[in-house]
Amino acid sequence: MRLIVLSGGTGTPKLLVGLQKVLPSSEVTVVANTADDLWISGNLVSPDLDSVVYTLAGMIDRGKWWGIEGDSFKTHEFLKGLGRRELLSLGDLDRAVHIFRSELLREGLSLSDATQSLSRALKVEERVVPMTNDPVSTLISTPEGEMDLQEFWVGRGGRAEVTGVRYRGIEEARPSPGFVTALERAAEEGEPVLIGPSNPVSSIGPILALRGVRDLLGGGGGEIPVVAVSPLVGGRPVSGPAAKFMRAQGYPVTDQAVAEILGCVDLMVVSLKSDYPGPSVRLDTVMRDGADSTRLAEEIVEVLEMVGRRKMGEKEGEKERG
Repeated sequence: MRLIVLSGGTGTPKLLVGLQKVLPSSEVTVVANTADDLWISGNLVSPDLDSVVYTLAGMIDRGKWWGIEGDSFKTHEFLKGLGRRELLSLGDLDRAVHIFRSELLREGLSLSDATQSLSRALKVEERVVPMTNDPVSTLISTPEGEMDLQEFWVGRGGRAEVTGVRYRGIEEARPSPGFVTALERAAEEGEPVLIGPSNPVSSIGPILALRGVRDLLGGGGGEIPVVAVSPLVGGRPVSGPAAKFMRAQGYPVTDQAVAEILGCVDLMVVSLKSDYPGPSVRLDTVMRDGADSTRLAEEIVEVLEMVGRRKMGEKEGEKERG
């Protein structure tokens, strides 16, 4: 089974650990959010894209779910001693990746090309593509003013009240060629899309907001089976500022609201005690370790196959009625 996974950071990379064990690597395309990207000390840092690549390369720091396991921070600390403030704590190996990417971009390559080169260098067999090659930034409105997502969450600890979220540059941005190709193939072949358990507003939201993406997905009722894994357990996000962002967008923190924000889902995977009233499957969605990730991945693949068969049956029924 071929599968497209829409990914932010933390939650979806955890699930990718399991999917790697369940599906052939050549059959998986991961589309990563790039609206968190920012330039630090002359290099482009792509937090969600990097977390995906590091996870698939088997080098992610599983204690934090960002950065590289066992990395040192000598350059970051030395820069701090020189009076240079960096918004993110960048490890030395992690920084080497940013230099690698940024040099390719300065040579005129696209972010997609640079990501492909990085994946090849790190022996990642899955296809990893950025959501877009164009600059998009998630901006958070607070009583203290509008700020970049990383400034809000890392620089200021996510403490400020959130009054709004927007994606700067989203109107001009186009989905990356690899993303479009994967969606067109999925529509033609009836292959599924899995929306991972990442922040629905700041991680998945920008991907779906790209021009034409929802049309290609068919609004959850088209040719492509779309299954989403809720990032909520017991009415709360497992990690991150999803609750603040959902409320700022006028939504309660519920699985129903997650489904409404995404807006293109055939079926939701929700936690065991969820009260979501729509089409759903209830599973233990907490991933405490690799075994949990693998167990959940196996269960989700079964769900995807079920939804795919249902879609195929509906399509055949329409043909007979026609």
